[in-house]
Amino acid sequence: MGVTAYVLIATDPRRTGYVMGELGKLNPRAVREVMGPYDIVLKADFQQLIDVPQYLSGQVRAIEGVSATTTLVAFPED
Repeated sequence: MGVTAYVLIATDPRRTGYVMGELGKLNPRAVREVMGPYDIVLKADFQQLIDVPQYLSGQVRAIEGVSATTTLVAFPED
C-alpha cells in the first residue's frame, strides 16, 4: 500500500510560475497554484513513507524560489 502526501509550498512571488513548471517535471499526481498562506499545493504518491523526506529535500526544496514547505501525509485508504 502506498503513501499520498500533500505538500503546501510557499514561494518567492516573483518565482511562482517558474516553481510550478519545475514541480511539473517531478511527475506529481497533481500540482495547483492556490491563494492563501501557501502558493502551491502538490499531491504526490510514494511507495513508502521513508521516500517522502528525500523527495522533499532532494527535489522540491532544491527548486529556486521555494521558500518553505509543509507536508501532510494522508492515511492509507482501506
